[in-house]
Amino acid sequence: MQPESTNGTSGGRLAVPMAWLCAEYIADEMLRAGALVQGGSLEYRAGRQTLALTIYLCDSADELAGVRVVSRIDEWLSLTSYGHPWQEWAQERLTARQERERDLDEGADPDLALALDAWRWLRQTELLAADLGDSEPWHPAGPQSGAVDEYAEIWTPAWQLGLPLSHLAIHLFC
Repeated sequence: MQPESTNGTSGGRLAVPMAWLCAEYIADEMLRAGALVQGGSLEYRAGRQTLALTIYLCDSADELAGVRVVSRIDEWLSLTSYGHPWQEWAQERLTARQERERDLDEGADPDLALALDAWRWLRQTELLAADLGDSEPWHPAGPQSGAVDEYAEIWTPAWQLGLPLSHLAIHLFC
């Protein structure tokens, strides 16, 4: 990427979103290792974006996201677990980062820009998924209802499909 401008806001350096790219790489590796969905599918993208956003937002010290992967896995499992208010958590973290960016007035953060794009895509994109019968998003650790019509399908936000995929990918990675 080229510097943001010539007025000195980028310090003459390239604006490379390393924290986001590291988070996305880790998420991609975990999903590929789990082989839960076909790479390149919308379901895969939903899982990768959800997990990358989780990894990126867990790192509040502005380090490269996920550098200490092994020590963070339990935290990622907890955040993607059934019953955790992931959507609210993600929105609060993104809002806090936007406010911090405004307060610091150091120009646009390319990592935050990509994270916000991922969040927007996860909220606005709906995927056709099996209707598992309850109003809560399906999760492998959640309560299972008795009879499920495997052919009934509903439209669901991408993050609701990406969250259980992320959780399973983390489990399979360990």
